[in-house]
Amino acid sequence: MDTDDRTTPDPAETRILVAGASGDTGQCVLRALEGRPPTVRALTRSADNRDPLTRLGADEVVVGDLLDPDDARTAVADVDVVLSAVGSGVRTVLTADEFVDGAGTRNLVEAATAAGATAFVMESALGVGDEPASPLAAAFDLFIGPVQRAKAEAEAALRDSPLRHTVLRPGVLTGGPRTGLVQVADPGARLWGAVTRADVAHLLAAAPFTPAAADRTLEVVSNPLLKRRADPIDWLFP
Repeated sequence: MDTDDRTTPDPAETRILVAGASGDTGQCVLRALEGRPPTVRALTRSADNRDPLTRLGADEVVVGDLLDPDDARTAVADVDVVLSAVGSGVRTVLTADEFVDGAGTRNLVEAATAAGATAFVMESALGVGDEPASPLAAAFDLFIGPVQRAKAEAEAALRDSPLRHTVLRPGVLTGGPRTGLVQVADPGARLWGAVTRADVAHLLAAAPFTPAAADRTLEVVSNPLLKRRADPIDWLFP
């Protein structure tokens, strides 16, 4: 489907699900959306996170595991937009047979499609996919290869779906406040560097409402040395 066929959601009438809401990037997404028009539902695997996520700005909190298709369907009920910031920890990389980044995200894509959602934004990582990669992205593949492959499968499932989508592939994620000094480019640009989770969260929240981000995969870093490789996008925040 061509990008021109996709409808940009109306922020004032949008219900947003933040998957992976209790993670570092997910919490940044909730902070970014707090006080904005959209109704925000947070998804977490632990009931202990209900009160903290509500304090961060979630209007609703759903407890569930995306590796369970039924939980994924419950999470997306009546949702217009999905912002997925799910990720696997180091211990999971070493021990798990399947990853929330892969099978879990695929379950979420399938559920969102069946529920009639209109847009889906996925946090992925540099080095995912077959495009030419920077040394940093190649290092990601070396050290967390199973997760990178799982993310690639989830990206493919999202692109094959009818959902308007944006895939963000950030570099090394760091703490700290949003800087607004971010470079994005199509895959193969060989971007490298770090980027704050707050900056990535801002793009996750803005992507569904930004026409230029529709149906695209974008590498994301904060590295002024790479300005010439960057694609100037006018990000529209809800």
